[in-house]
Amino acid sequence: MTALIQAPRVPDRMSGVILTGHGGPEVLKYRTDLPVPELSATEVLIKVAAAGLNNTDINTRIGWYSKGIKQGTASESTAASETRTDEDASWSGKALEFPRVQGADCCGYIVAVGSSVSSSRIGQRVLVRSMLMHYTSSVAFECWTFGSECDGAFAQYTKAPSADVYAVNAPSWTDLELGSVPCAFSTAENMLHRSRVGQGETVVITGASGGVGAAAVQLCKRRGARVVAVSGKEKQGQVLELGADEVVVRGESVVGALGRMSVDVVLDVVGGPSFAELLDVLKKGGRYATAGAIAGPIVELDLRTLYLKDLSFFGCTFQDEEVFANLISYIEKGEIKPHVGQVYKLQDIGEAQEDFQLKASSGKIVLDIN
Repeated sequence: MTALIQAPRVPDRMSGVILTGHGGPEVLKYRTDLPVPELSATEVLIKVAAAGLNNTDINTRIGWYSKGIKQGTASESTAASETRTDEDASWSGKALEFPRVQGADCCGYIVAVGSSVSSSRIGQRVLVRSMLMHYTSSVAFECWTFGSECDGAFAQYTKAPSADVYAVNAPSWTDLELGSVPCAFSTAENMLHRSRVGQGETVVITGASGGVGAAAVQLCKRRGARVVAVSGKEKQGQVLELGADEVVVRGESVVGALGRMSVDVVLDVVGGPSFAELLDVLKKGGRYATAGAIAGPIVELDLRTLYLKDLSFFGCTFQDEEVFANLISYIEKGEIKPHVGQVYKLQDIGEAQEDFQLKASSGKIVLDIN
């Protein structure tokens, strides 16, 4: 273990949830005897306070990222009933190493630092960048995903490179509220960043009542865009409260509601059967960005639509350095607000994930790790 500087009373063992393989909630095991992570010279140790749930946590657990899976993420039985290849069932397209502590969202407090990190960081309230860029050379697609390719926040303590851990000065935000932000908001901000959403543009956002979609609504309004949200009928009011200018009810025709060639940008985390209509509503020169496919990853693309309309497509995973830094600044300036729904204890993670998949409640589901 590299020499480190630490606050007093950091234990040797901790509670946490480990993922033991791909499958249902039964592969999640709550333990009270896990070793506290050891630090390299450039890492910090974080006492986790809160961790939000995200689609990626469940997708990784059920092996949905495997190319053998052709359907959406609505039910675990989808993944179980199809040909999943464990060798490609992670973000990186490689086999996941087990056991793994998941958890892409982390709000917590630095309690120890590696020997190359200033001891002044101890005590800071922090958020961890979900896309870690400092375990590698920071070249695109070499980034690690927090809670997938390395251990994450579903435990009392976690570690990350100091350069990927951001102090946040937001006294009015609770730990639970901050813990709802990193993955969903950075994914949404990255989609806006890559597709260059600008003031006065009209943007269609699918899955607008979900974590990424709801974040995208706020972030688009922050940039001065006009937002058309696609959402379930029962959640129209909630999406409008977040700032959407108009709501198209999920399942209804987007073309019928908006007309062809009527919008500048589509931010899509749904995919599936609605894909073709989303391209139809784009103007010539329009931009389509995607960071998810909860309704299904396999879509039909008419290449004539792509090239005759001069469309630009953006697949959004890797994040430029400024994306997460900008997000921290939005929090500190009060330009965005949290949207927390239900709160669960860490040991109730199985129940929390089952409720998450039902999509019945509004707001992020967050685990209280204290």
